[in-house]
Amino acid sequence: MTEHALFGKSPFNHLTGGARKHRAATVIGMVITASMTILMLLNPPPLELLEDKLLDYRFRIRGTLPHSDNVVIAAIDEKSITKLGRWPWSRDKIALLVQQLNKLGAEVIVFDAFFSEREENDPLLGKAINDAGNVLLSIVFDFHAASPASENEYLLAAAFPSIDNPEKFKLYAPISLTNVLLPTPDLIKEAMLLGHINMFPDRDGTVRWETLVIEHNGYLYPSITLQAAAAYLGVPREKITLKATEGVQLGKRFIPTDVWGRMLINFYGPWNTFRHIPIADIIEGSANPELLRGKVVLIGATAVGIYDLRITPFSAAMPGVEKHASVITSIIENKFLQRVPRSADMIILLITGTMLSLLLPRYRAAGASGITLLFLILTLGTNYYLFAQRGFWANIGYPSLTIVLIFIVVMAYSYAVEEKNASRIRAMFSSYVTERVVNELIKNPDMAKLGGERREVTVIFSDVRGFTSFSEKHSPEEVVAILNEYLSAMTDIVFKWEGTLDKFIGDAILAFWGAPMKQENHAELAVRCALHMVKRLEELQQKWQAEGKPVLDCGIGINSGVVIVGNIGAEGKKMDYTVIGDHVNLGSRVEALTRKYSTRILITGFTLEKIRNLIESRKIANISVKGLERVVVKGKESPVEIYELASLWHGEESIITQCDTACVVEHREK
Repeated sequence: MTEHALFGKSPFNHLTGGARKHRAATVIGMVITASMTILMLLNPPPLELLEDKLLDYRFRIRGTLPHSDNVVIAAIDEKSITKLGRWPWSRDKIALLVQQLNKLGAEVIVFDAFFSEREENDPLLGKAINDAGNVLLSIVFDFHAASPASENEYLLAAAFPSIDNPEKFKLYAPISLTNVLLPTPDLIKEAMLLGHINMFPDRDGTVRWETLVIEHNGYLYPSITLQAAAAYLGVPREKITLKATEGVQLGKRFIPTDVWGRMLINFYGPWNTFRHIPIADIIEGSANPELLRGKVVLIGATAVGIYDLRITPFSAAMPGVEKHASVITSIIENKFLQRVPRSADMIILLITGTMLSLLLPRYRAAGASGITLLFLILTLGTNYYLFAQRGFWANIGYPSLTIVLIFIVVMAYSYAVEEKNASRIRAMFSSYVTERVVNELIKNPDMAKLGGERREVTVIFSDVRGFTSFSEKHSPEEVVAILNEYLSAMTDIVFKWEGTLDKFIGDAILAFWGAPMKQENHAELAVRCALHMVKRLEELQQKWQAEGKPVLDCGIGINSGVVIVGNIGAEGKKMDYTVIGDHVNLGSRVEALTRKYSTRILITGFTLEKIRNLIESRKIANISVKGLERVVVKGKESPVEIYELASLWHGEESIITQCDTACVVEHREK
């Protein structure tokens, strides 16, 4: 019977017990799913806050909603404060504003401003409100001791006239506040309607809910936004019904709320989503009448200095009057957001986690990553569609966390089991391949076969000049010490430029780019490495001279082309991960020519063509590529273009000089 590894078939199944792993991984996923479902039921504050923040991101991704121009803001802005004086203004100026709005045909005038202290011009403002007949004034509830204002006849007249199923409020009582602040007597008696302007931010200080209902002294009072929308729509009081724990019936419209009478605010956009008209322009008569006629006009502060700023999903500082505009427009246009029931969120979580737990163990790591990504995309995409197109807020935090946790834990479990197999592979191969190749073998066991594959790479040969003569003139200890210092420095540079160190051949270094991992910019990396090696060598030479030590020099040959790369040797006895082929030999021949041309770095025309565009586009700067000759080297019949590579001073433009194609030189020696 064939067994399967955790993420698919494996040549080491006889070591792992793949079917058992499969079952164990599925159980792990199911346990995580069940745990997250219980956690959703408990809904601890950190995860609740996470979901709130994810809701904010959905608003930002959705952006500004198109909307009618039924609501405009008469702004207490910087311009108006400059012309009319510091806020709050005297009541005669407010009266003039009401008169102008009435004259310009405003349908409903709503004050997001509070007039609780008496002034001598209150009768003047009261008359303007009475003449207009369409002014809504704000009230504010708080937690202080109950006040005589609670029995005010005008306040009682503002309470909800009709309540369905009030007994449900015994289980989910609306917000209850004991004190109320009212407009002055000369104003309250003239107002068309009263409504509260209380805002209750979430734990993080962000306003996301509109409290449509507040209980005070046994009565339930609506928000000013609800009153304004009802007035604009012409819904009489007897057609307004509060349905306990469900919502508000406003004529033919039903406004959904949570069980505490809160409406999820459908924010239409950031600051200035709605039209702002400076109050100074309205009073002076310069405002366009068409912008105000037949509109709900919200009078509120937008100037930063007045500090009526709120944190919303769109902004850390949005005027509260902008929030009112979104709520009123949402009611007028019948566009609401509604939270999906917790039971539906839990069902979605269970289905998502169960499906992923069953599917994930059937795939290898890459496939598992793809499946996980697909689940995340589907979860996020579906959730966003429900929010942006259907007005439903479904929980996205718990399903996303569940998907990620299942993937991480199952992958960690897989890694722990497969690490045992990796140890076996290391024991098999570490005696005859490098650690880097061992790691590649663990990832790709097929690499263990004799032979390799054809791959385009760039090779570097670096050799110490005159090393034989140097060895004869110095003690073995001196030779080894200085050679180790040199080779260590050069090796670090090879690794810095992501090269593969093939081997040391005495004092020579063979390194290559483009394998075992594919590198599209292999020629660029090799060239940069060679220039860095020369720079580091010059630093070492200065150090050696200062220490009175002998100075080494080197030559570097670079070539690019298709070679055979892989584990080459006697299978089961001695293998080495290396490169072989004509282009490798050519790299060695080119390095040997550095002595003949008295230069440190030579590259072939094959390598130059790989980096020409980078040099011409100045992505490789401050280098000189000087064409020398077309050379026929040992083992080659066709001539090869040879170029000298060198660094230029910083700021100098790179130069490419072509070879003289008419001249061909033979160098048959090594």
